[in-house]
Amino acid sequence: MLPQSTARIYKIASRLANLAFYQTYFLLTNCNIGLLTMCRYRCVYLIVLLCLKPLLACGAEWSPSHDKLLAAADYSRERRGYALLIMQHGKVIFEDNENGSKPDEVHKIYSGTKGFWTVAAMCAVEDGILKLDEPASDSLAEWRDDPRKGNITIRELLNFTAGIDPGFHLHSDEMRDRDAFALALQSVAAPNEAFIYGPGQLQIYGEILRRKLAARGDEKPFHYLQRRVLSPLGLSGVSYKIDAASNPLLATGFKLSARQWSRFGEMLLHEGMFNDRVIVPPTLLRQCFRGTAANPAFGMGFWNNSQAPGGREINIEDELEKDWWRQNWSNVCICRDAPRDMVVALGSGYQRLYVIPSLDLVIARLGQDAKFSDGDFLRLILSR
Repeated sequence: MLPQSTARIYKIASRLANLAFYQTYFLLTNCNIGLLTMCRYRCVYLIVLLCLKPLLACGAEWSPSHDKLLAAADYSRERRGYALLIMQHGKVIFEDNENGSKPDEVHKIYSGTKGFWTVAAMCAVEDGILKLDEPASDSLAEWRDDPRKGNITIRELLNFTAGIDPGFHLHSDEMRDRDAFALALQSVAAPNEAFIYGPGQLQIYGEILRRKLAARGDEKPFHYLQRRVLSPLGLSGVSYKIDAASNPLLATGFKLSARQWSRFGEMLLHEGMFNDRVIVPPTLLRQCFRGTAANPAFGMGFWNNSQAPGGREINIEDELEKDWWRQNWSNVCICRDAPRDMVVALGSGYQRLYVIPSLDLVIARLGQDAKFSDGDFLRLILSR
């Protein structure tokens, strides 16, 4: 495990490098400056990067052991794993296709789908389509007279603290109009008082996005996601669920290969950038990873490991199997022995995308439901 002091230095250095890039890019593209001045700014940017290079290299203090990676692959395979892909410093350092799976074979990532939609929500904030703290009732006239629903914000829908019933029936393929069903779900807790995981709140956000896009033109939510997130990642033809009313299911439904999912991980790792293109600003992306009072381990679409090393290491999927009012999210972590800056896109059946900035590491794991421990799996990879 990377020492926390070193991890902090790495994070600060990385953000300084990003800041230097954004400021220089702005000056070069938006300001009327002469060629000599432009060259000076380019030189400043290069000097900043060269000065920060030793600090950025501190993420390499952990180096993978091939034996450990093989042990992790065995652990995954024995638990019905299909694919394991590990990337560090932008390169694949280990790939294993298991139990008959092929390298480019797609599999269901279940709730891993949520992360794509929350990143798209941050893009919508950047594009001026919505604000995270605006009342949902600004777009949902049918909620304005409801004493509870009328005060719910878009942020609360995205971090699952809006107090709305989970709405698990939305997963049914027989659902004719998921958005209408979601809007009618009951309020079962006051906003910000409880973490209620399920498809309902995210689907309500999807209807808000649909209405806001319709007011600006004829673009549909999935088309927006494709244009702003999937296409810049080089992802096309992604399989998703859609109902008879043409509403996409936001909580689940994507099918991806480990190679495809890892592209998303690389974008998260580089604070919103992929192949030198800014998909979402880092200040907005970071909001997806910040927990809430109701659940410090869950932000918007992503889980975090911020309570490590002192937190209670739990099986997230086992906890989610309980009724929402019986779940205990106090002081929990995914792995006590993984860095605190780790974030995870997590799907049922132990689909996992682990992103660890302090190690410059992305791990994608796909499989079929079988008993699996995030902590045990990560310790096999990260232990020295």
